[in-house]
Amino acid sequence: MSEKGTGKFLGVPYDWRRPTWERTKSRWWNRDDPRILTPRAFGWGYDFNLAEIGRRLRLLR
Repeated sequence: MSEKGTGKFLGVPYDWRRPTWERTKSRWWNRDDPRILTPRAFGWGYDFNLAEIGRRLRLLR
């Protein structure tokens, strides 16, 4: 069971909890997550994991 305010609708993730810096950072810049698209830190849809994009483009180690 998901936390209150989070889940999926029509297969797309949503998170209506108040955004935090930690959650935003973990979605936008997470070197430990191999996904390019991560669930949004706030709202419905996806965010880009810029650390993974940089790694795949060989801009980062």
